[in-house]
Amino acid sequence: MRAIWKGALTFGLVNVPVKVYSATEDHDVSLHQVHNKDGGRIRYQRVCEIDGEVVPFSDIDKAYDDGEKTVVLTKDDLAALPAEKSREIDVVEFVPSEQIDLLTLDRAYYLEPDSSSPKAYVLLRRTLEQTDRTAIVRFSLRQKTRLAALRVRGDVLVLQTLLWADEVREAAFPALDESVRISAKELELSASLVESFSSDFDPEEFTDEYQQELRTLIEAKLEQGDALDTSETFGDQEEEEAGGEVIDLMAALRASVEKSRAAREGGPKGSSGKKDAAADDKPAAKASAKKPAAKSTAKKPAAKKKAS
Repeated sequence: MRAIWKGALTFGLVNVPVKVYSATEDHDVSLHQVHNKDGGRIRYQRVCEIDGEVVPFSDIDKAYDDGEKTVVLTKDDLAALPAEKSREIDVVEFVPSEQIDLLTLDRAYYLEPDSSSPKAYVLLRRTLEQTDRTAIVRFSLRQKTRLAALRVRGDVLVLQTLLWADEVREAAFPALDESVRISAKELELSASLVESFSSDFDPEEFTDEYQQELRTLIEAKLEQGDALDTSETFGDQEEEEAGGEVIDLMAALRASVEKSRAAREGGPKGSSGKKDAAADDKPAAKASAKKPAAKSTAKKPAAKKKAS
């Protein structure tokens, strides 16, 4: 795995430098579109509707169209937004883990400690385990402000982005408003059926049969010589990286607790029990040069046992 982002996880005045890695990957076989007569690759081009010219990606900006007018947003415009400049994963509150709606869970990322000592990282991990709490955090990644749940998976902190409230559709189905009578016998038989299927979930017992059959088909065509000689190569996207710094852990913890206590007891005007991401000055992230991505190597996945 390669880090896709570097920054600092912050709660109170505690600053935990971390590297972020994608925790999941797509195992689907990558397929291209080709001309069925000669196998020629079909590619999409970015063509300007005004002059009909093919436009290089470097000359493309984004725009918002309200139906009457179009507002063009340049790369400099987007880069100047305050949220995009931040390299902090800011904890805003700790909530009971059962309050996280599974429907809102989106992409998952692993966090690796990025400092000479992982003490602050381990302290946060153990605290989440002991209190059975999930941290709700805010951060910016790829020109988007993200809301996420920070939880523990084994010995690793996992950051799982959450859908915003207005991104979850309301389930309004008229059929569910109708009165339905379920007899005790029907409920008993249904519960019996559920019990007959009861088991402990082991994801290793399940495989994607369609992808396995697709790979088998491709291998068979290769063995039979039913393939075209192509020279297309593909590279991975470059990934931005930046560093973080850490301050004295005990001092930061004491200061954070005192600040929170003062806020609860009616401290200075404008103070809040929740931390404002822009309120405290913290060590700035150091930008590092982009590293060239290594060529990807396709590997044949090991066959997994099918569920019985």
